[in-house]
Amino acid sequence: MTVDEVLEAARAQTGLTDFGDPAILEGLEILLKSYSDEARYTERGSQMAHADLVKWMAIRMKIEDWLARHPDLLEQPIEKPMFVFGLPRTGTTLVINLLASDPARRSFLRWESHDPVPPPRPGELHAGPRWEKMDQQTKVALQYMPQIAAIHFEEADSPTECQFLMTPSFCSQVYESQADVPGYREWFLHKADYLPAFRFHKRYLQMLQANAGGRWTLKNPWHPLYLPALKEVYPDAQLVMTHRDPADVLGSIGSLIENVRKIYSDNVDLETIGRQFVETFQIMIERQDAFRAQHGQDSILDVQYADVMKDPIGQVRGIYAHFGEAFTPEAEAAMNAYMDANPKGKHGKHEYSLERYGLSREGVHKTFGDYIERYRIPVKG
Repeated sequence: MTVDEVLEAARAQTGLTDFGDPAILEGLEILLKSYSDEARYTERGSQMAHADLVKWMAIRMKIEDWLARHPDLLEQPIEKPMFVFGLPRTGTTLVINLLASDPARRSFLRWESHDPVPPPRPGELHAGPRWEKMDQQTKVALQYMPQIAAIHFEEADSPTECQFLMTPSFCSQVYESQADVPGYREWFLHKADYLPAFRFHKRYLQMLQANAGGRWTLKNPWHPLYLPALKEVYPDAQLVMTHRDPADVLGSIGSLIENVRKIYSDNVDLETIGRQFVETFQIMIERQDAFRAQHGQDSILDVQYADVMKDPIGQVRGIYAHFGEAFTPEAEAAMNAYMDANPKGKHGKHEYSLERYGLSREGVHKTFGDYIERYRIPVKG
């Protein structure tokens, strides 16, 4: 498939032509080459991956069309958005779900990442045809891929990772999660200009908040890769980083990536997963350190995974206090209700092994020793 073929298919789906900033075609072109030369997809995996590219382009066209017809939306500010991030598997999902329980906050919902136009009204956030369609897809996935649900599960109206605000710009870690694509990975980590993706990220949110607003509260574990671009687009962003023993992080993410890649390929190299994500996490840590060096150590609030597990609502209360936000009785009651409805292991126990990915706890602790010491991260062994 070529860039022109993706565009033509998206135009056929939507009847639209404008996709906005042409800078996003660079990532799409590199991604398509990696799919062709490197991904080792099954026939079905290739069909799904390429269909996703058309879907993301179609979503982009629909959003640009809506904004062209409602240009006043681009004048509406996004004030003090909160971004929760950290190495993947460090508690960001629990933290964002608790924050999203606050009725004053607005999160990017799973179904909105697949069918965002027209922007929802308040009564459509957790009901309606688009929610129902995603709810049905979620139930099917839960039935046929329970191993992934045990690792990471989202309801149709759960807050999802805001990297899905970046997939329509073809600059997102999502693509590397689905396949071993070294060419795209090299571009994404070392050559990509992240600003076009973040500019569209904001346009997407400005459209979504047209009828159903609130304080945007977002999460994406991969944000340490591109904090300068995030800060340029959202200068008053509130930044929260979670931390966990890197050995547990790598074992857990290895298991998730393995299971996702197996949906698309029969040839998944486990040691490559271990090697790649050690490197990615090193880059993430270096870049967030560089961001703090420029903006101050307190430019990011640090939260320990171990503390979140011991006292989740207490840690969220601490986040509110740090940023001078009111922790209302309504917010606390909603968070308690969320915890009661979602006990740990609700969708099964997640078991994983570092050794499966060619790694060891001792080796990981040595590699990330400075990071562990600097952020006083509790570790096992």
